Amino acid sequence: MRARLPVILAFIPALALVAGLPFVNRLEPVVLGMPFLLVWILGWVLATPLFLGLAYFLSDGARR
Repeated sequence: MRARLPVILAFIPALALVAGLPFVNRLEPVVLGMPFLLVWILGWVLATPLFLGLAYFLSDGARR
């Protein structure tokens, strides 16, 4: 299971960006003057390096 966790963590942002779009494609609510879809995409783009960094540190690559 330890080897699968980094892969799952790396897959979460891609899944949220692709599979989540039909559910968040709304003009309302407006967050900071932006449609929610734009906020959703921007949030996941900013969160992706965090997920990939955590996946790297949990993988064997960080121990080399």
